[in-house]
Amino acid sequence: MTQLQMALNSELTYEIQKVAQDEGIEPEIIRRRVASGKIVIPANNNRKSKVIGIGKGLRTKINASIGTSTDIADIDMEVKKAQIAERYGADTLMDLSVGGNIEAVRKAVMSSINLPVGTVPLYEAFAIAIEKYGAAVKMPEELLFEITEKQCSEGVSFMAIHCGINRRTVEMLRRQHYRYGGLVSKGGSYMVAWMEHNNKENPLYEHFDRVVEILRKYDVVLSLGNGFRAGAIHDANDRVQIQELIINCELAELGREAGCQTMVEGPGHIPINEIEANIILEKKMSGESPFYMLGPITTDIAPGYDHITSAIGAALSSAYGADFICYVTPAEHLGLPFPEDVREGVIAAKIAAHVGDMIKRKDMETDKLMSKSRRDMQWERQFDYAIDPERAEEIKSKRGNGDDSTCTMCGKFCANGILKGMFEKDMEAHDKK
Repeated sequence: MTQLQMALNSELTYEIQKVAQDEGIEPEIIRRRVASGKIVIPANNNRKSKVIGIGKGLRTKINASIGTSTDIADIDMEVKKAQIAERYGADTLMDLSVGGNIEAVRKAVMSSINLPVGTVPLYEAFAIAIEKYGAAVKMPEELLFEITEKQCSEGVSFMAIHCGINRRTVEMLRRQHYRYGGLVSKGGSYMVAWMEHNNKENPLYEHFDRVVEILRKYDVVLSLGNGFRAGAIHDANDRVQIQELIINCELAELGREAGCQTMVEGPGHIPINEIEANIILEKKMSGESPFYMLGPITTDIAPGYDHITSAIGAALSSAYGADFICYVTPAEHLGLPFPEDVREGVIAAKIAAHVGDMIKRKDMETDKLMSKSRRDMQWERQFDYAIDPERAEEIKSKRGNGDDSTCTMCGKFCANGILKGMFEKDMEAHDKK
């Protein structure tokens, strides 16, 4: 049975209790939200992994995506990237490999970390079709379902499935006549090409009940992928993107009714003034299914710094109610991320999620503790509260310091040092409140 089905049977599973403990929320509240589809717990029956909850009332979770390309397929590097993502605080990992031995990469990554791992099974299916039949458009429909089941059996915890691409959305895109960023989803582009070449409906949409049946068998969370997400801020919330969102929200409800845990994916590239509306739409149309935001990137002109452009979007998304954020690295739009890019992406996304949670969850206690530690010049405590203690300690140590109570920014002009002792009694009394 799935976590959803057990929650509907009033069972307080180990996973539900663990999420409740980690989040500081009563287990019964978690159970009710899992039962209603407002929280998902990615925990494949065939693989033990870190237990996390994604959804209403919980901390905003961070996903780190890695994976090979057809140009760079280094298994050892992907394993290193996965381990770095886990070390620096990612909550989940997605293997988006499309080059080399995709199965071998996935298995090596999954054996090297304890995080829930997600995939896009469509990638492997099309890669096999290209190798075996000479073209992606020659892929047999059955291969999609075979690969999906194989990956589920290996222990994948959540899957991005492109069910919202159908004949109607493809026709809508054609009638729209333009897109400044084109199609930026690899899976979405391949599926559209397959549909057009074969003059057929998307099998993942046409046989959605079969998709749900496979994922439910292993309790894999269905993440309804957005193949028509905007790849440019001027395409954000255009007709085809919103039509796909409507379809995905409907499918999320159907999946839940069939006992499968579901969540919905969001943009993409989007200007900051349109983020809240996107989240409101998803929450209303899906019955508050968890919303998985890819980034989102908030300007198109900052290659090399897209971990920053997406952190801006992620912070706002989190504050407005998004539940799950996919990081973006400095290599976005430029090339395959290397291990150092993964660290930068994870930390930027963690900062963004925390900034959003300060508003969404009204949780500013850690910031208060950090402030007091800075006021009192307690360096070790400052490092303890830091999102990336290693980086903070490294910067502090490299800049030299003759006095442990100050830093080299101000030295003897330290504001806290100048007033030390003047207001300490008042401060201590206030701190005890």
